[in-house]
Amino acid sequence: MSGFLIRRLLQAIVLLFIVSMIGFAILHLAPGGPLSQFAASGDMTQADLDRLAAQLGLDRPLPVQYVEWLLRLLGGDWGVSYRDQQPVLKIIAAHIGPTMELMLSSTLLAMLLGAWIGILGAVKRYSLFDSLATIGAMIALSIPTFWFGLVIIYVFSVGLGWLPAGNRFTVGDGSFLNRLHHLVGPCIVLALVSTAVWSRYMRSSMLEVINQDYIRTARAKGLSERYILVRHALRNALLPMITITGLHVPTLLSGALVTETVFTWPGMGRLFLDSISYRDYPTVMGILMLTAVLVLLGSLIADVLYGIADPRIERSGQ
Repeated sequence: MSGFLIRRLLQAIVLLFIVSMIGFAILHLAPGGPLSQFAASGDMTQADLDRLAAQLGLDRPLPVQYVEWLLRLLGGDWGVSYRDQQPVLKIIAAHIGPTMELMLSSTLLAMLLGAWIGILGAVKRYSLFDSLATIGAMIALSIPTFWFGLVIIYVFSVGLGWLPAGNRFTVGDGSFLNRLHHLVGPCIVLALVSTAVWSRYMRSSMLEVINQDYIRTARAKGLSERYILVRHALRNALLPMITITGLHVPTLLSGALVTETVFTWPGMGRLFLDSISYRDYPTVMGILMLTAVLVLLGSLIADVLYGIADPRIERSGQ
């Protein structure tokens, strides 16, 4: 297992290096740039723009800019935001909390609902519940996240007044209940697609397990159906779901970007869009690298949990 983890870590380092090169090149080769914000105002001359480009290091060749940025990044210096004139790490630290709060809550909700729907659909295969769950999953996978978010706001915020229309908490009231009240809307929206995915995979995995010979043997011994499902079928059915959890991190991050924008949630997704519109290169690259680390870390944790759940993985790794 230790050798497997070392190989995965080395692969992750190589992938991070490739992601940094591609992201840096695409960002700097895109039309416009940080100076376009100043050039559009018309208050600065070309000499002023050239002087500002020299101060920001934008007048150097792109490979030189990349090497300098990478060396600073490895040294713990993620740069200074062009827009806020604050360290990128400080800005990201102020926004990562709301994003993690939204992602963890929606993941927990999606896992619980998805696992329950999938298990019940497998046990009651081809029943009315299974058919409705299948149709509901297809509809959920087809609904755009931004549209569903706007529907939630229109129905439950504007129409019924049950939920806040946006933000993380009410100004002047940062209590736990108030924050939880604001979390309900975006959490439901972000968990929608994840619940559909979890329920489909859980149903397929559970169907494969309950048709195995050892399940038939357990039934032949007279064990109760609930005992068989919980002690024998469920653990083996959850093994593929562990891998899916790690691979689902990119979907959560992309969904959080849209959800945070719709609900004006002060997280990483909204910061990313604002930074792109302002051509804030250091902040965009910082968010990009942090996102890549989270995705690779999620995949690595899934591998570790898979090895814990199935000891055969650990023995084969040795």
